[in-house]
Amino acid sequence: MLMPKLRSHGTGVFDLSSFARLGDGVVFEAGVLVFHAENIEIGDYVYVGHNSILKGYYQNRMVIGANSWIGQQCFFHSAGGLIIGQNVGIAPAVKIITSYHAEEGIEKPILHSTVVFAPVIIGDDSDIGVNVTILPGVTIGRGVQVGAGAVVTHDLPDYSVAVGVPAHVIRDRREQL
Repeated sequence: MLMPKLRSHGTGVFDLSSFARLGDGVVFEAGVLVFHAENIEIGDYVYVGHNSILKGYYQNRMVIGANSWIGQQCFFHSAGGLIIGQNVGIAPAVKIITSYHAEEGIEKPILHSTVVFAPVIIGDDSDIGVNVTILPGVTIGRGVQVGAGAVVTHDLPDYSVAVGVPAHVIRDRREQL
């Protein structure tokens, strides 16, 4: 089987003027890499921690709302579209993925199967714990807290607390402790 010619996606080094939108007071720590900044919108007073990767794509948008905080070594892939609300805390080493390879039988290598794009949305005022992975097509509601190490495979309702692999809701934050 002939392999397609591969090409680089670039160095990840970016110019602040290349963003679709870049708000006031945005901080990029050392080692941050950005790809396809022309499809990335960042609100005011967003912090992006050391060695994080904002992997924009040639289609769809990555939108990060105002006053959000992104920890060190995060990886955000927005091929399917990614919307992060305002006042969202994202701990170090969080991975957000918005595409996957379809299962098309064993005759075709998975790597060469159809790529499916599915957006991820994280509601305002949410908090995503360290080393969480959020898979394609997930909507995380407003005010949600996701515990460290969780793998979020399905939608989480507003004000829920979710933990585990796969993540499951353990309580509603609106209820008294």
